[in-house]
Amino acid sequence: LATPTAIIVGTGKGATMGILIKNAESLERAHRIQTIVLDKTGTLTFGRPSVTDVVTFGGIEKEDFVRFVASAERKSEHPLGKAVVSYAASLGLQLTEPQQFLAHTGLGITASMEGRKILVGKAEFLRNEGIDVSDAGPLLERYPNEGKTLIIASVDGRLAGAFAIADSIHPSARDAVDSLRRMGIDVVMMTGDNQRTANAIARQAGIQYVVAEVLPQDKVAHIKALQAQGKTVAMAGDGINDAPALTQADVSIAMGSGTDIAMESADITLMNRDLRSIPAAIRLSNRTVRTIRQNLFWAFIYNVIGIPLAALGLLNPIIAATAMAFSSVSVVSNSLRLRISKV
Repeated sequence: LATPTAIIVGTGKGATMGILIKNAESLERAHRIQTIVLDKTGTLTFGRPSVTDVVTFGGIEKEDFVRFVASAERKSEHPLGKAVVSYAASLGLQLTEPQQFLAHTGLGITASMEGRKILVGKAEFLRNEGIDVSDAGPLLERYPNEGKTLIIASVDGRLAGAFAIADSIHPSARDAVDSLRRMGIDVVMMTGDNQRTANAIARQAGIQYVVAEVLPQDKVAHIKALQAQGKTVAMAGDGINDAPALTQADVSIAMGSGTDIAMESADITLMNRDLRSIPAAIRLSNRTVRTIRQNLFWAFIYNVIGIPLAALGLLNPIIAATAMAFSSVSVVSNSLRLRISKV
C-alpha cells in the first residue's frame, strides 16, 4: 500500500489543480528535475502573436504587400503566418488561394499567386534564396531589441517589405521562473527567434540562459547535450515542433492549449495554462515521494519490531493482527494527507 496509495492521491491532487500526470513514473521523476527548458512561443508567451508594424520597400503599396503575403500564408500553420493573415482580415483585404505553397520548417515559406513568386521568412532564408535584404538592415537592428520578431518578404525576387510581430509574455511567467530558481532548478529558454528578440523576452521573464535561432530538429540535440552533463532535464512546450524534444526529455510538460501531438508526447499536461503550475507539479512530486518514504518507514517499522518479538513468542497474536491492521491504516491515512496539503 505504501507506494500506490501515495501515487493515486498525488495524481488526484494534481488533477484538481489542472495538472494531468500520465503515470506514476512521471510523478516520481519530476522531483529529480535539475534543469527545465521552456519553449518561447505558446509557453512563455500566449502563442497569439499579432502584427505591430508593417514596412514596405521598392514603392509597393502597403495594402498590396499585405494582401500578397497574407494570401501566401493562408496555408501556413505557423503562428507568425496566422498573425499576418489575421492582420489582413482586420484591414478587410480580399485574399486569394496560392497556386503553389511550400513550407521550409523553421525558416519560412515559398508560394506563387497571380503569377508572382513570394518568399516570406527569416532574413537568412531570403539571403540563401538570393534576395538582397540589405535595405532591411535597420529593421533587423531595431525590432528584435523591442522583443518583436521580424519576418521579411520578397515579391518576384525583390525585397518588398517586412512585418514586425509581437507575442505578449504570459503574466505568470516571471513568478514561475522565480519559483523554479528558488527551488535550485536552472531555467533555459529555447526558441527559433533571433538572439536579440530572445534576449528581450528572456529579460521580461527573468531567464538567464537563452538558446536562440534553434531549428525544430536541433532542439533534441540541445536536450541531449544537457543530459550528457548528467542533468535530469524537463522540457515544456506546446507545438508540433516540440514533440521530438518533449520525447527526449526526462520529464516532458505540455501546455493544454497546445497541439494534440505535444500533449500525447508529454508526461504532464497543464490544463489551466498557468506557468506557475510547473513549479507546483514539481512540489507535488516532492511531497508524493516524501509521503512514499514515510509510508515505507511505517510499514517496515512495525515488522522490524514485531517479527523478532513474534519469533521469540513474546507477541500475542491478537496484538500482532492489530498492529498489522494499524500499519495499513497509518499508510492510507498518511497518503490522504496529500489531499489537504498546500502545494
